[in-house]
Amino acid sequence: MRVFENKRFNRWAHDEGITEAALCQMARDVVNGRVGADLGGYLFKKRIAGKGGGKSGGYRTIVGYRRGNSSRVLFLYGFAKNERPNITDREHEALSIAATNLINATDAQVAELIAKARLFELRCESI
Repeated sequence: MRVFENKRFNRWAHDEGITEAALCQMARDVVNGRVGADLGGYLFKKRIAGKGGGKSGGYRTIVGYRRGNSSRVLFLYGFAKNERPNITDREHEALSIAATNLINATDAQVAELIAKARLFELRCESI
């Protein structure tokens, strides 16, 4: 399993103090079908606990993943649960396109996105 964050999510997760280990565990949960909601379009909503609190006071993340035939998990968007209840239809469409593009990208295309710092790969195998 390869786990990625887009640039925006990477900055958000860093600012919120969400650890790589927590994201890797969330990615494993997604692959194993433990998600909060299947939003369609290769998008899943997954909750994560906030700093010093439980999931009820935490965050929601939007994760891209193709069940059954993709070894790539992509963290696309995150927000505090008290900020908003969900993403808009327009955000859903844009995030679904981003997820589909990464899932269907070649390894060379993924390497290029990483080299340009538009995509960040997490080290989940070592955690």
